[in-house]
Amino acid sequence: MEIRPLSIAGAWEVTPRVFPDDRGVFLESFRGDKLADVIGHRLDVVQSNVSVSSRGTVRGIHFADVPVGQAKYVTVVAGALIDYVVDLRVGSPTFGQWDSVLLDTGGRRAVYLSEGLGHAFCALEDGTTAHYLCSSAYNPTAERGINPLDPEVGLTLPDGIEPLLSPKDSAAPTLRAALEDGLLPSFEVCTAYAETLAAARAPLSGGSGAA
Repeated sequence: MEIRPLSIAGAWEVTPRVFPDDRGVFLESFRGDKLADVIGHRLDVVQSNVSVSSRGTVRGIHFADVPVGQAKYVTVVAGALIDYVVDLRVGSPTFGQWDSVLLDTGGRRAVYLSEGLGHAFCALEDGTTAHYLCSSAYNPTAERGINPLDPEVGLTLPDGIEPLLSPKDSAAPTLRAALEDGLLPSFEVCTAYAETLAAARAPLSGGSGAA
């Protein structure tokens, strides 16, 4: 398993080893111990989500208040999507910037993004099924969003895509409006929260096996 940092601090691309044979394929899609070695703490999976999307569906840009926030480990079990990580942390050196990864059933890659980062994706095929491991349960009072078509964010959608958004995502504020209204997380607070998670890892060191 290869874990590569993205251009946004706190986000990584995970590429598993895939073992094909005449029956199909086998892979380890998640290794909590290996991920912890990179991010500095175990991902405490509290909730697992699945979404099924038609081609052109754009979900996001979603994030949650920090603390507690919601870290995500996202992969695809059917279809293909472009996964976007957006830096919404006020004071971050890459504030307002984004990076993206193709998630599909070929490479079987995954994306991990830490608390405070924004997440969105665009489905490339009908029936695209995304699977998310989340560090906290859904909390509607802490859930936030930025309009994924905000030109200031400037997410690049694939050619030929007609974006399909939910009413909630269509009505989400722009990045500038969310900043002015004080809705965005602080880079300082997110960094401090990550440090508390890392400090709590000490009793877990020496653990074995996949999570």
